[in-house]
Amino acid sequence: MTSKKTLRALWEFVAEPLLAVGLVFISTTAIAQPFYVPSGSMQPTLAIGDALIGSKFPYGYSRWSAPFGLGPASETRLLGKLPKRGDVVIFRKPGELQTTLVKRVIGLPGDRIQMRYGRLYINDAQVPLEPTGIVQAESESGRAQPAMRFTETLPGGVSHPILKLRWGALLDDTPVFTVPAGHLFMMGDNRDNSTDSRVPQAEGGVGYVPVENLMARAEVTIGSYDFLNAHGPATWPGLVRFERFFRTI
Repeated sequence: MTSKKTLRALWEFVAEPLLAVGLVFISTTAIAQPFYVPSGSMQPTLAIGDALIGSKFPYGYSRWSAPFGLGPASETRLLGKLPKRGDVVIFRKPGELQTTLVKRVIGLPGDRIQMRYGRLYINDAQVPLEPTGIVQAESESGRAQPAMRFTETLPGGVSHPILKLRWGALLDDTPVFTVPAGHLFMMGDNRDNSTDSRVPQAEGGVGYVPVENLMARAEVTIGSYDFLNAHGPATWPGLVRFERFFRTI
C-alpha cells in the first residue's frame, strides 16, 4: 500500500509538468513557434532584434517542423504544400542544418532567376521596381547607413519593400539559376546585405533550398528590441520598439 501511495504521489507530482511539456511540444511542432531575427538581411521587412511567430501548418510537416529535427529525412512533406512566391519563410540552411534562416521565396521549382544590373528577372521578365525614398539601414555592427528603398512586385501580384545600398554590388549580376524540382530560391529584402540563394553552398551561401528544410511561414512580429544600441542600463528601456509589436509580415 505504501509503495502504491508513493507511486500515486509521484505521478501527481510529475503529471502536470509532463502535460505542460507535451502541450508545448505539440504546439511548437504543429501550430506555431517563436523565432528571433539576429541579422539585417531582411530589412526593412524585419529588423535586427525582432521576435516573430511562424506558423507550422501552411506548408505541411517535415522533420524540421519538430524540435531538434526529430524524425526521418524525406523529400516529401506530410500534408505538403508549396509556398507562394513572396512568402517570408523560416528554414534550415542547406549544408549547415544547425543554422536557422529567414528569407523571402523568390523562385519556385522550374523558375529561372537572374540578377542583371541589380534588377531581378524571373523567367526572363524584369520584375517591376518602384522607388519609395531613402531610409537608414542598420548593420550588424549597429551603424546606420543610407539605403534606397523600393517596392518590388513579384509575378502573382505580391508587393514588398527592398533595400539597395548601391548599384554595382557583388550580387547585382548573376548567371541564370534554374530552380530544381523540390527546391526553392530564397532572397533577402536587404539585397546588398544578404547571403542567400544567389550564393552557392560551396561558397558559404544558401543555394537552392530543399522543400524539406522549411520550418514555418513568418506571420507576425510580437516584439522588438534594439539591442545593438544598448550601451548601459539607462538606455535599456528606450530601446524597446513598441511600433514593431504585432505587425503582420
